[in-house]
Amino acid sequence: MPKRNASTPNAQVTSTKQCLLVDLLCREEGASLAEIMAAIGWQAHSVRGALSGTVRKKLGLSVISAAEDGRGRVYRIAPEA
Repeated sequence: MPKRNASTPNAQVTSTKQCLLVDLLCREEGASLAEIMAAIGWQAHSVRGALSGTVRKKLGLSVISAAEDGRGRVYRIAPEA
């Protein structure tokens, strides 16, 4: 499971909801849009915006997604190469 690197300047999570989002994405099984919405209480467009704007751009983390049977699209933090 990928770990957040606290020494990386861009990897500083500033709110508890951001922290929860990153923790969900770091799980081995990842998180679907519906799972993230239920856990954080955000609407779908807010989750997608946070994935693109906050997690990818501001925190500099690489997010991958894949369609899975029964869960829909599942998002994960990409393991470091």
